[in-house]
Amino acid sequence: MKGWMVVGPKEPLQEIEVPTPVPQGTEVLLEVTHCGVCHSDLHFWKGEYNMGGGTVMKLADRGVQLPRAPGHEVVGRVVAMGPEASGVALGDVRVVFPWLGCGTCAECLSENDNMCLSPSAIGVIRHGGFGSHVVAPHGRYLADPGKVDPALAATYACSGITLYSAVRKIMPVAPDKPVLIVGAGGLGLMGIAMLKAFDHRNIVTVDIDPVKRQAALDAGATQVIDGAAEGLKDRILAACGPVAATLDCVANDATARVSFDVLGKGGKLVIIGVAGGEITLSLAALIFRAHSVMGNLTGNPRDLREVLALANSGKLAPTPVNLRPHDHANEAIQDLYAGRVTGRLVLVR
Repeated sequence: MKGWMVVGPKEPLQEIEVPTPVPQGTEVLLEVTHCGVCHSDLHFWKGEYNMGGGTVMKLADRGVQLPRAPGHEVVGRVVAMGPEASGVALGDVRVVFPWLGCGTCAECLSENDNMCLSPSAIGVIRHGGFGSHVVAPHGRYLADPGKVDPALAATYACSGITLYSAVRKIMPVAPDKPVLIVGAGGLGLMGIAMLKAFDHRNIVTVDIDPVKRQAALDAGATQVIDGAAEGLKDRILAACGPVAATLDCVANDATARVSFDVLGKGGKLVIIGVAGGEITLSLAALIFRAHSVMGNLTGNPRDLREVLALANSGKLAPTPVNLRPHDHANEAIQDLYAGRVTGRLVLVR
C-alpha cells in the first residue's frame, strides 16, 4: 500500500510505500475511496498540542511512531477479510469508525471505544485514510452509508459524530433559546446542521471570516457575529442575551473565555476544538450559576450509525464538501492551515 505520510512536524507529507496488510482473525481490509481532511489531521501534521499552562504534548506522547498516514474520516471498499471476520462482504462500501481502543475492555465492549484508556485510533496510532488501505479490527466498526454520498459520509466519522455527541450533551434545550456556536468551519457548519436536525431554531454563530459567516447563514444560522471585532462578549449578549449553551469549535484561551462568560444560568459549555490553552473559573460561580463545562471526545460506533440514519432520513442536512484528488494531500493540508477552506475537505481516490 502507498500513503501520504507525516514524517516530521510541519514537513511536507511524503508518499511512502509499505507492505499491504493481510487481515488476520476478525480484521477487515478496506481500499480507501474517500478520506476527509480534518483539523485534527492538521494538529497531527504540526506535531504538537497546546495543553495550556505552557505544556505541549508531542506526537510521541500519544504513542505515535512516524512515518504515519493520517486521516480518520474514511470510506472504503472491503477487499479482504480475516478468517473470522463477519458483518460485511467483499465489495461492500463502508464508513470506518476510527476512534478505536483496545477492543477488549469494558468500555470497548459496551461500544464506548473512544473512552478506552488504551487508544489505537486509525490515522493516529494506525495508518489512516491518507493511505491506500486501512484495517478495521472487526466488522462492528464498519457502518453502511446507505444513500448518503460517500464523500459526505466520510466526514460523519469525525465531525458528524463529534457534533452529534456534543449536541446530545446540551439537550434538552427549548427550541427558541439561543445556542452559540463558535467557529463556522467544517465543525461549526456541522453543528448548525445537527442542531437543526434536533429541531433547534435559535442558532447564533461567531467567526472572524466573513465568507464563513455567510456559509453559516446559508446553513441555517439565525444570526452571525464577527468574532474579530472588539467587545465580543458584549456584542453576543446584545444580539441574543445569555445563551443556553455554547459549542466551542475553536477552543483557545480567548474563545473559551467568551464562550463561558455568555452562558445564562444553568448554561453548558462544550469544548470541541483543540486549539488549546486554558481559562480560569470561579468555583463558587459554577455553583451559584449552575454552569457546566464539558469536553467532547468525538463519539462512539453507535453514534456513527445514528448519524448515518439521521442523514438517510433527510433530517440531517448535508454540509459543504470540497473534493480533492488523493494525491493532492499536501495541498489540502496547506489550504486548511491557511484557512482557505469553507466546509470540509475530502480526498478522493
